[in-house]
This record gives sequence, C-alpha cells and structure tokens, in this order.
Amino acid sequence: MKTHEINDRILTTREAAQLLGVAVSTAQVWMESGDLPAWKTPGGHRRVRHSAVMRLVRERVAPKEDDQAATPPVAAVLTAEFLPSATPDYPVPANEKQRLTALARSGLMDSEEDAAFDRLTWLASHATGCPMALLSLLSAQRQWSKSRVGMDSRETARSLAFCSHALMQDEPFVVEDASADPRFADNPMVIGAPFIRFYAGYPVRTAEGLALGSLCVLDTEPRRLREREMRALRELALLASDELQRRA
Repeated sequence: MKTHEINDRILTTREAAQLLGVAVSTAQVWMESGDLPAWKTPGGHRRVRHSAVMRLVRERVAPKEDDQAATPPVAAVLTAEFLPSATPDYPVPANEKQRLTALARSGLMDSEEDAAFDRLTWLASHATGCPMALLSLLSAQRQWSKSRVGMDSRETARSLAFCSHALMQDEPFVVEDASADPRFADNPMVIGAPFIRFYAGYPVRTAEGLALGSLCVLDTEPRRLREREMRALRELALLASDELQRRA
C-alpha cells in the first residue's frame, strides 16, 4: 500500500456527511451518482477516502466561475447543528461560526470510539483522582462525548454543558462546588444524576486555535485540584488537541 493511502483515512457515510455538512441521505446520493467516489464493503456498507471528501469540500467552497449557481458553498448547506443559534442560552465564543464549521468538517461528531482518546480520558481521571472524565465536542445543539470515563450518558443539550464555559478562555475553567454556583445550581446534572459538584476543563483546539470541545474531569464531591493535577490535565488536553488535529 502506498504511503499516501495509509495516511488517507477511510470514512463511513455518516462521517463523510458530517465533514460535508449535509444529511446522510445526501451523501449517499452523491456516492451513488459518482460525485463522491466510494465503494462497498463485503457487508454492503459504503466507504470513502478522506481525500475524496475534502476534494468535494473544496469544490463546494470555491466553485468554478461558470458554475457559481450550481454548487452552493459548504456553509450554505450546513445542518442546523453546525450553525450558530440565533438565541443561544449558553455562553458563545466570538468565533462560534468558524468553530462550528471546523467541527462539521472534522467529521468527529458521532464518530466511532477511538483508543487514543480513551487513553487520554482514562489518564485524566487517574491523574486527578476524579471518577469522571470527558473528551467533549460541542455543536450548536449538544455536547457529545468522543470519549468518556465514569458516565453512562454520551451527550447532553449544549445549554446544560459545563464545557460551553471552557470554550470561552485559554485558562482552565474550574467549578469547585456546582451546587453553590448560581450558574449551575439548578442544572439537571447537578440536582440529578450524575450529581456533578466539581468540574475542571481545558479547551481542545484545532491547529487554527478553534476550540471544538474540551478535556475535563468531574466529581460528585466539591474539591480543588492540586497544582500538579492541574498541570497533568493541561498536558493531556494539549495531547488531545494534537490527536484531534491529526484526524481533522
């Protein structure tokens, strides 16, 4: 196998659709028509190379001069999940539009489990002594966990996500006792399962500096991390950013 084929990862139809910012059914039509070169596995599932998807992305962003009306730019066909909310009930960074577009193009939302990210959340939990850890990604509508430790639920509404606050700054976002913090005291995840009291998270960024989510740890008891524990969490968040950039 050639080197460029080794580095050119294979995507599912869902992952290709997310990268393109279209419905899965639309991606399937493009595959069937040949606009998006794909093949079927022995099990009948369609697969496509990342390079083929990115080629179509570039064509949709910069159509030919004589075909301006034929293919709208990717931003015009992004689903609502990747478009900024008109009336957000959560903190929104100034670059939210660019951040959501980058998230859509990464194809990471709803993607398959990844051992590299699972190692990082496991290490974050053990390095800090916290029973829960997440590698979260935040669309306009929800927080989805690419990897998680100690939590059953994989996603929650964006309006409930502590990680929305972590996107707003370069420094760590820390809540020592959520039940005593007016921003979170009535949050369903505080007054109900998983009964969050402590949160600490660092943003996870693209090579361009766009925060797609965060690496965070949580506890059911109020607490304060020691300096070495915060340093460990920061270093693991940087490693998570490196892993994200390899896949985006």
